[in-house]
Amino acid sequence: MDKIAVLVPCYNEEKTIAKVVADAKKALPEAVIYVYDNNSTDRTVELAAEAGAVVRHEYMQGKGNVIRRMFREIHAQCYVMVDGDDTYPMEYAPEMVEKVLEHHADMVVGDRLSSTYFTENKRPFHNMGNSLVRGSINHLFGCEIKDIMTGFRAFSYGFVKTFPVLSKGFEIETEMTIHAVSNNMQIENVIVDYRDRPEGSESKLNTYSDGMRVLGTIGRLYKDYKPFGFFSLLSFGLAIIAIVFFIPILIDFIRTGVVERFPTLFVCCFVMLAAVQAFFAGMILSNMALKNRRDFEFRLNMIQGKMNDDVD
Repeated sequence: MDKIAVLVPCYNEEKTIAKVVADAKKALPEAVIYVYDNNSTDRTVELAAEAGAVVRHEYMQGKGNVIRRMFREIHAQCYVMVDGDDTYPMEYAPEMVEKVLEHHADMVVGDRLSSTYFTENKRPFHNMGNSLVRGSINHLFGCEIKDIMTGFRAFSYGFVKTFPVLSKGFEIETEMTIHAVSNNMQIENVIVDYRDRPEGSESKLNTYSDGMRVLGTIGRLYKDYKPFGFFSLLSFGLAIIAIVFFIPILIDFIRTGVVERFPTLFVCCFVMLAAVQAFFAGMILSNMALKNRRDFEFRLNMIQGKMNDDVD
């Protein structure tokens, strides 16, 4: 088991990967640097190996697939994940590692949004998108995470080995954050500087399609982790629709004593029945989610004990 593992997911980052590896070795000389290549067509693999990194491969395309492979294969007391585009200064890594090893943090967030991100980032709509995602998650899950989409994080062994990677692409950061928040894991924040990509280096993130995937992931995970809240909102919406269409029928019946729109009345009844079913489905799934939380704590204790045995 490594004490510190630096994980660098990469796809066509030949302009920056050698510097990222060199900066990581300088900031964390005791760490093992792992570069996971995701079908690069340039010299990323060659340059990473020359810089002294351990190069491995993930042939299923997508950042989520790369992170799944890294988390399966690497065993370490502390993991530092950083993008290969040289947008994150590695001098903040020792502080993040200390929070994992000394303060027992499960996840440390490299917070760009509280420093230079909004002035350095030149890609349209990314600033608004980051703020929208952060506000949505903090509101829905009752937390105060400063940066949801950052690619600079540190993790404990327990987090890595209990995190179920379901996402395939860039929505993986959102999934990590919600997993940590929902399972009451210790999250720390380190404010880091952000610098835009150097000239000639292109982002692989598609603003619109990946943005929609992120929002879809938030909705899906809210349903999974907070089913009572999700289905209560659904139940409330259906009930409002049923009531709005039922009120004119009720008014006509009071005035004339005749129900003239039976099809609408039937639809209102079915919609209200669906609202009641959604509410009770939320209650049942909420109890199941609580059981999953208990099972998770049991698995986490077992994994933490295994790590302690391996370290000893």
